[in-house]
Amino acid sequence: MKRYDQLRKTADEFGQEHLFQYWESLTDDQRLLLLDDIERIDFKTLASLISEKHTDVAAIDESKIEAPPVYPHEPSESQKELYAQAIATGESMLRAGKVGTMVVAGGQGTRLGFDAPKGTFPISPIKNKTLFQLFAENIQNVNRTFGCKMPWYVMTSSATDAPTRTFFEVHNYFGLDRDDVYFFEQGVMPAVDDAGKIILTEPHRVALSPNGHGGSLLALRDKGVLDDAKRRGVEIISYFQVDNPLVSPADPLFIGLHQHAGSQMSSIAVPKADDLEKVGNFVSIDGKIQIIEYSDLPDSLAHARNPDGSRKLNAGSVAIHLINRTYVEDLTGGTGVSLPWHRARKKVEYYDASASTTVQPDAPNATKFEMFIFDAVPLASQSIILEQLREDCFSPVKNAEGVDSPATSRRDMVRRAAKWLEACGVNVPRDANQEPQATIEISPLRALNAKQLCASLDASQKINPNDEVYLD
Repeated sequence: MKRYDQLRKTADEFGQEHLFQYWESLTDDQRLLLLDDIERIDFKTLASLISEKHTDVAAIDESKIEAPPVYPHEPSESQKELYAQAIATGESMLRAGKVGTMVVAGGQGTRLGFDAPKGTFPISPIKNKTLFQLFAENIQNVNRTFGCKMPWYVMTSSATDAPTRTFFEVHNYFGLDRDDVYFFEQGVMPAVDDAGKIILTEPHRVALSPNGHGGSLLALRDKGVLDDAKRRGVEIISYFQVDNPLVSPADPLFIGLHQHAGSQMSSIAVPKADDLEKVGNFVSIDGKIQIIEYSDLPDSLAHARNPDGSRKLNAGSVAIHLINRTYVEDLTGGTGVSLPWHRARKKVEYYDASASTTVQPDAPNATKFEMFIFDAVPLASQSIILEQLREDCFSPVKNAEGVDSPATSRRDMVRRAAKWLEACGVNVPRDANQEPQATIEISPLRALNAKQLCASLDASQKINPNDEVYLD
């Protein structure tokens, strides 16, 4: 078997020959699964990571950390002309087909108690539209509004790829042209034990994990996405994550500011909810914009205040970016990607031959390796941040209950819909806490923003307490 011989030779060369230790006892189907797993391993990169002496996160020199420059969500008087020009530029780029969008959709709804890809989770407050449907309808509206065919790049994982493709087929791609929806799988890295040996979870299965959202850049190259984008004339890829139903993947202002600044990678920020919110923190170090994870930010900086009492580091990352296609090409131009690998100690199940069973460890027993997309920000020659209000763009679905749950996300969808209606002159009944007293859902097919809604809305529309109002 040529494939077997080659993979076994490679494993032996890198000191991972134990991967085949149970080969003789495996069935033909199990052997194929093992070979599939081993074939996905980048042994050369892994060997380099294992041989590197790992040190803890470098100490942060607090004296160098400043708040980064941020474009405000509302322009100052002196910025109004720039913002108007940026919107015009963004709209022009959309009409010219120079923008594509990408969703990171490799996660499953495990924390939601949902046994399926997270993108298939029903979330809208009245029609129970799934996350994927909301995004698809948003893209349809963009295509109709700007007369374009914006490609949608959907990054899956080995666990979500097949069911995601099936979901789109069953729903006829939600009205999108299937040729404009491009599925591709994220890469993986194996977990290793303290001796640097790749862990087997079963005699025929390797402990593989997604290589982090930063691995999406490699996947864009390796899965042909960059080639497809170049063929279509796409210059900017709009990046977002699948758990956020409020995202706007084609915001003309954001696109235009990115273009006007000559930025290679731009980011959306929202004001932090509190000093210790679990989001990345945008900072400026030696003039370079960077993101420091909440877990790495010293408490003194997290609580730091400006002279007026406002929070010094108030720009929180919500994983919404614009990335130039040529910048991704540059970052992935060699054999790998120019991003650092991060190590994490994790509990990883392993196969115990003496007991002939898979063991769930009680304490971390392995190292996993992953890359973070935000590590590409300081590598860019130019990078900008646009502030948006959380209520307008960010309400993720992560947990079954509490913060960032379906309940809070639906609440925020209703709040935004009410805000848009009120901007159009419609009276929305509110309770003593100023919460909307009606359940309101606005289809992305109807409007991408308040301005578009107002253009098609009769301001005399009446909304009563306890009404269900769906605008399609």
